[in-house]
Amino acid sequence: MKKSISLYLCTLLIAAAILPARAQQSSDKLPQLLIRLDDIGMNHSVNMAAEKVAKTGMPFSVSLQFACPWYLEAVEILKQYPQVSVGVHLTLTSEWKNYRWGPVLGRTAVPSLVDSNGYFPQSTRAFAKSGYKLDEVEKELSAQIERALASGLKISYIDPHMGIALSTPELRALTEKLAHKYKLGISILSSVNYFDETYKEMWGEPIATKKSAFLAYVSKLNPDRPNLMVLHVATPSPEMDVLVDMNSNMMNTKDGKPLTSLHRQTELDALLSPEFRDMINKKFQMVNYQQLLSTKDVGILKASDK
Repeated sequence: MKKSISLYLCTLLIAAAILPARAQQSSDKLPQLLIRLDDIGMNHSVNMAAEKVAKTGMPFSVSLQFACPWYLEAVEILKQYPQVSVGVHLTLTSEWKNYRWGPVLGRTAVPSLVDSNGYFPQSTRAFAKSGYKLDEVEKELSAQIERALASGLKISYIDPHMGIALSTPELRALTEKLAHKYKLGISILSSVNYFDETYKEMWGEPIATKKSAFLAYVSKLNPDRPNLMVLHVATPSPEMDVLVDMNSNMMNTKDGKPLTSLHRQTELDALLSPEFRDMINKKFQMVNYQQLLSTKDVGILKASDK
């Protein structure tokens, strides 16, 4: 009899521990918002913007370019913020005028991936026409992932800078192979979604309507799937303000004046705005990729089932 009572009490205690969590999940059916900040490590201005967001304490994800000159500063910053999930922004292009980077392995190790100056191509089109060798792509992307893993940061996922690493069936298969090899998730690109995310970015939204479009979108998220919002942020600086995007005319005026800095500052301002902060835990709950990986059998994962 005593054993039965003890067992009954033990069962009640376990239920008491489990039920509140389940009740919370069922009662607060708030949509999940995944904020992913791209191109971290690209330069100091981008890193400073990521730090501003990290200081809010909100969970979010950053895609870090380990091939870029300022990645070490980004690593140093991100080690202070465990609520930030880190991914490797697999990089095979270098899209700015007069500000360039090349492969982690160096130009001689992967010659099909560089131009005559030893840098990555400046556009997706240039990359596609470059005659790249798939085995060299694998070597370089592996080196970027291994640099990330050696940085001391916890790496949760990989994703393709400018879409290149998922842009052909062969490159997609290679990216999935690397995700499996290094036990990482893959963040969505448009219709290629490994966590069943919805996808939206503000990159092409006009500066004048960027904030209102961002707030309107996050106020009406899908309640049944994680909702990924990809942002490109930066703080103002002399270097950021003169960057000319060689991949898209949308980022420059008709007379060639760069607009990238203003686009990125506007996206940062929207993310830090009181209007956005007031929606958190009212309109949606914020999550990052590490949280998704810890709760769902996806990413590494589901790639082989696609």
